[in-house]
Amino acid sequence: MSKRLGEAESWQEKRLEQAIAAVPAWQSCDITYRPVSGGISNANWRVDVAGAAGAYFVKIPGEGTERYINRDTAHEASLKAAQTGYGVQVVMYLRELGVEIFEFMAGWRSASNQDFQQRTIRHRALQALKSFNDQPPLRQTKTVFEMLDEHIAQLHSLPAVFSADAAWLHQQSQRARQALQSAGLDLVPCMNDTLAGNFMLNQHDDIRLVDFEYASNNDRCYELALWFGEMFFSAETECELLEDYFGKVDNACFARVQLYKFLADMKWSAWAMIQHHLADIDFDFSKYGAWKTMRARSVLYHPDWENWLHAV
Repeated sequence: MSKRLGEAESWQEKRLEQAIAAVPAWQSCDITYRPVSGGISNANWRVDVAGAAGAYFVKIPGEGTERYINRDTAHEASLKAAQTGYGVQVVMYLRELGVEIFEFMAGWRSASNQDFQQRTIRHRALQALKSFNDQPPLRQTKTVFEMLDEHIAQLHSLPAVFSADAAWLHQQSQRARQALQSAGLDLVPCMNDTLAGNFMLNQHDDIRLVDFEYASNNDRCYELALWFGEMFFSAETECELLEDYFGKVDNACFARVQLYKFLADMKWSAWAMIQHHLADIDFDFSKYGAWKTMRARSVLYHPDWENWLHAV
């Protein structure tokens, strides 16, 4: 249900109205807004301004997200993505509020995991990711190793309850880190958040990338591993996509992706534990984190885990 300016009740609505008031071109305009579902880090809104050619998408930062989201980097990444043709047009960045404003993507929908079962769609999505990864570096470098270190430090400042095997999981993540860093990292701009919903589709199955809050320079294979894991691709599909992305696939590349899949689940499990204590979004972060931890264990229990550590 849409609201007009001055009708804000929740703190998210009040923050949105504050952002609207900060846009000079919108002063004295007839404006309505309504929530857009889907975000688990921020509150998302559609804003309609009388006389404008189209609607706007406004993102209000969630409580506590400043702990792990650099809004300046997110904005830089949004601009780079738009330059590739696979992003969304950025209208404005209200830096003091950490708020980005985009064109509203009328006629587009969020992708689902089921969409990526179609070969054409997943290969188009792969090319969109590669186009972003091939952009000049971002100002901020933050690898998955640094993300994990940051999250673990943050968890120790919260009343978080760790699993009984947390020390063992951490030990394995350190082994993976040593193997990958010894082999060398290929640092490029990465989304670092390749949920299905961060890919948009239109009626022609064109692809657009959205949500760059977690972007940073990171290893290419981490970007792919995170996406592969989120989509539950088979090993055969992963090899097909790796060949399309790199022009070839070998054991070392495949092994890197498997190690990063474990690290990605560890990272997002820790993130979910933090969100459980801090977030104001209606989402079961505890369940999400437990699921991520279970999936991380499934990688460790794979009979090739030790082989992957030596193959990279």
